Amino acid sequence: MRIITLDDFVDTYFKIIQRGSNFFFSKFTLNKEKRTKSAFDNTSFISSYFWNIPKVQERWNILITGNKKTDYIEYLTNHFLKEKKELRLLSLGSGICNREIDLAKHSSIFKEIVCVDIADNLLQIAAKSAKEKNINNITFLAENIDDFDFKENDFDIVFFKSSLHHFDKIDDFLSGKIKQTLKPNGLLIINEFVGATRHQFSKVQIKAINEAILSIPKKFRIRFKSTFLKNKYRGVGVLRMIMADPSECIDSESIMPAIHKHYKTVLEKPYGGNLMLSALRDISHHFYELNKEKEDVLNTLFKLEDNYLKKHQSDYVFGIYENRK
Repeated sequence: MRIITLDDFVDTYFKIIQRGSNFFFSKFTLNKEKRTKSAFDNTSFISSYFWNIPKVQERWNILITGNKKTDYIEYLTNHFLKEKKELRLLSLGSGICNREIDLAKHSSIFKEIVCVDIADNLLQIAAKSAKEKNINNITFLAENIDDFDFKENDFDIVFFKSSLHHFDKIDDFLSGKIKQTLKPNGLLIINEFVGATRHQFSKVQIKAINEAILSIPKKFRIRFKSTFLKNKYRGVGVLRMIMADPSECIDSESIMPAIHKHYKTVLEKPYGGNLMLSALRDISHHFYELNKEKEDVLNTLFKLEDNYLKKHQSDYVFGIYENRK
């Protein structure tokens, strides 16, 4: 376990450049809930996150659905739920609810979608979006998950979209509250980071990440909102992870073992991310709009990650699992 690394100081410096000093100082509070909320408060921030790259999204669509133009929401509604009616879905840690709103459009399938998140500002944006689209079968609750009433056999589906890795004591959580609120044979659906807890990647993974970084031409390694090059990834320290967001990947490596222990696998699609998450951090903005050279760079990264995944488990998984009661 790495307590602190050089990258902690480097990343903190660039966070201040990219998100401002107010964001930085928001981390200096003993209140864990406030630090967690601050990680999601800056809704105007235009990030350089790799998952926003259109070609990466196409790659993931292919790995999950087999079609670069079909995302997992369309795949889910058209293949697994199309014969279902009057479903109630609970989304925990729903954020801005973009995917939940997409699901709610299928009113013939979903009677109600309940979105719960601690970040009330994001839910306000989601509520406005739903109203503008005349979507009425979706409810937004701004509250801490610890305060939510998990009624028995209340939901047909529990949905985690990049939020389950923010929960602690995963085995107890999935075998307790989630199993309780799901109906018998109800579905647990995830689209999640399931890699190393607190991003404590192995030396093998860090070496592969650095090989991926060095495969990128220098002109595409200039960090977001700066003139500095990204040359190396050294790993992240646990202390900074906790300071930035106490909930970030707090027990993420327990997700898949817990699911396989307590639920029946209906569908499981690993889609990588092991190298790209760290290799493209702060330089993803170069690849939002592509020419042939940039496309070739991404294709090289994809091949490096595919080779890595031949011997290692994927850090990201889309899965559908059936409740066993």
